[in-house]
Amino acid sequence: EVQLVESGGALVQPGTSLRLSCAGSGFTPGLSFSRFDIMWHRQCPGKERELIAQLTGGGIMTTYIDSVKGRAAISRDNAAAIGYLQMDSLKPEDTAVYYCNARLYIASLGITYDYWGHGTQVSVSS
Repeated sequence: EVQLVESGGALVQPGTSLRLSCAGSGFTPGLSFSRFDIMWHRQCPGKERELIAQLTGGGIMTTYIDSVKGRAAISRDNAAAIGYLQMDSLKPEDTAVYYCNARLYIASLGITYDYWGHGTQVSVSS
């Protein structure tokens, strides 16, 4: 069974940095971690969950929402099956629960594999 476990969330002051980690387990050789797109979502208080960063399975393409561009960097260590989200210059509006998501769409089979972690809390306050 595939599991994703996020860590690294904390209460921090504005302007500081955090690195969130997403440790994956249960991936098989045929459905290896490296094949999956890794995404980070967040849910700010009172708002809907939003996708903030995405890294393709090949690690070639990254996308970010405008509110974190220039302050966020998504990366991955396929050998260790870990995804990362580095967040710099944190702002109070970055306060949210951050979720890791691994997704793989196999077009030839029309199947989507979609796994989520339980989230890690990031609170930015002075």
